[in-house]
Amino acid sequence: MTQELRELYQEMILEHNRKPRNFRVLEKANARAEGYNPLCGDKLKLFLLIEKGLIKEVGFQGSGCAISKASASMMTTSVAGKTKDEAEGLFDRFHKMLAGEIRSEETEALGKLTVFSGVREFPTRVKCATLAWHTLRAAMEGAEEVVSTEKDEGDRGFG
Repeated sequence: MTQELRELYQEMILEHNRKPRNFRVLEKANARAEGYNPLCGDKLKLFLLIEKGLIKEVGFQGSGCAISKASASMMTTSVAGKTKDEAEGLFDRFHKMLAGEIRSEETEALGKLTVFSGVREFPTRVKCATLAWHTLRAAMEGAEEVVSTEKDEGDRGFG
């Protein structure tokens, strides 16, 4: 990745941190989940309005590092209007990108989410970037326990 591209990606992440999209409680949500990253202190509440398998609206609230908040912001704009299956597919591609298990043409299918591709160079930050996505999966599954980045923090760990 070129330095110029890296700087552009960093600026996009900082912009979503400063002005996160869909940063709100969605009162009419019919699916919710909470996520927590004890290593970084990221906390997230995700709200979904799902009708007939379609994610109609998304909102989130919480606090955390720039990567965590930007990832949640960009995730909400990416999954709104998608089916649960399409959102699951995005989750899988995003996770594979951060694990370095995806080809470049598959990364391009992620669109703006590729700004997080450089995070894989910082393994402790991968959990920051994926917290919102694991929380999304938990909300779609109707999970009641808090999602944690650490396995010993609850049943839904993904560490």
